Amino acid sequence: MRWYWIDRFLEFESGKRAVAVKNVSLAEEHLHDHFPGYPIMPCSLMVEGMAQTAGILVGEARKFSEKVILAKVRRAEFHSLVRPGEQIRYEATVEGEVTAAGASTTGRITVGGETEG
Repeated sequence: MRWYWIDRFLEFESGKRAVAVKNVSLAEEHLHDHFPGYPIMPCSLMVEGMAQTAGILVGEARKFSEKVILAKVRRAEFHSLVRPGEQIRYEATVEGEVTAAGASTTGRITVGGETEG
């Protein structure tokens, strides 16, 4: 089974930049366990949503000829909790060129215009 941590793309500039969103809802089972009585979106799933956004950006640039995987997270900072009812915005940018060997991307996660990571 595969889970997607993005709901849709708002912007997509092939091989350069993509913006996607995720609406956080109490209908998501993982929120009932993290944490009971005080549900928050796990930071690890926000990192995965960012990786999926960047991965689709890189994959599309290579016509989806290879699998794209997250190899390294250089740095991630989180400044607040994300609660049900909020919308996460993922902004991924390709740094340099996309080649058969891989690509380097940067990302920014915001909720309500505020930086999350």
